[in-house]
Amino acid sequence: MMSSSDAAAKPWPVNAWYVACTPDEIEGKPLGRQICGERIVFFRGPDGKAAAVEDFCPHRGAPLSLGFMREGALVCGYHGLAMGCDGEALDMPGQRVKGFPPIRAFAVIERYGFIWVWPGNREDADPAKLHHLEWAESDEWAYGGGLYHIQCDYRLMIDNLMDLTHETYVHASSIGQKEIDEAPVHTRVVGDEIHTMRHMENIKAPPFWRMALRGAGLPEDADVDRWQVCRFSLPSHVMIEVGVALAGRGGYDAAKEDKASSIVVDFITPETETSHWYFWGMARQFGIDDAALTDTIREGQAKIFGEDLDMLEQQQANMLRYPERRLLKLNIDAGGVRSRMMIDRALEMERA
Repeated sequence: MMSSSDAAAKPWPVNAWYVACTPDEIEGKPLGRQICGERIVFFRGPDGKAAAVEDFCPHRGAPLSLGFMREGALVCGYHGLAMGCDGEALDMPGQRVKGFPPIRAFAVIERYGFIWVWPGNREDADPAKLHHLEWAESDEWAYGGGLYHIQCDYRLMIDNLMDLTHETYVHASSIGQKEIDEAPVHTRVVGDEIHTMRHMENIKAPPFWRMALRGAGLPEDADVDRWQVCRFSLPSHVMIEVGVALAGRGGYDAAKEDKASSIVVDFITPETETSHWYFWGMARQFGIDDAALTDTIREGQAKIFGEDLDMLEQQQANMLRYPERRLLKLNIDAGGVRSRMMIDRALEMERA
């Protein structure tokens, strides 16, 4: 059980759904992953459903993730104790283990191509609190993505994604351009989300979006209208609507045949106070049957996010080096600031 004092000491909400892994990561084997400070092992039970228990064998304390699967049971790789999906000890060669106290089990959901975990109290887990992702259930979208393990506070990644001004500098060779700096930024609260928006008109597309225009069957050298709409939602998700449309055709609202639009998918799962798991990807509505285009976009995104990774890890190292320094806030930081305020309110509610 997670006590209120445990939650108070951590900078993340625990009564929420976080992406834990992708289905392929637990295909026929257990996966150990630390999430929100909890060491958890994920696996599939005898019915094929995803399950999660604490990564601790009650016999001698070995990580259960070092074991293996046998007929839906998780078998410890140290002495062979078999564990069930509810954290109960099932059997062990030559031993009577039915009386062992159970280890902690976590609530999990498999949906939208991901396995989600609720790090807080299992009995409080509410499937209705998992955000609906229309793009993950529709045949009108294609998706490709990946995973990075990043050594920085998860909130630094949220700051990064809610202020895309950095693209001009960090991603100068792919998605950055000077017009990003020049376009005004608008931030507002929309329901239970924070939105930060930027629109640019009559510009040339940067290299990544020239490639996207080609993939959408549009002229890559045409003047375009470009948009970025960043949407933060609890506990730590950022969906970014991005795209370019042929100039004068309506921009964000242009017809599908006149634009290359997509959603940059960012699931940010805290690991420790200074590290997180970053599940990234792009859902798009152009060239959806083009597998080669999916691979090209994935490779391009991997390079772009790799540049973010290096900057964020260096930023975290510097902040640890100078903990007394206070950071300045500008109007472009409004999206990140308001997102952090929403996280802080969620933490206050949990502590209450």
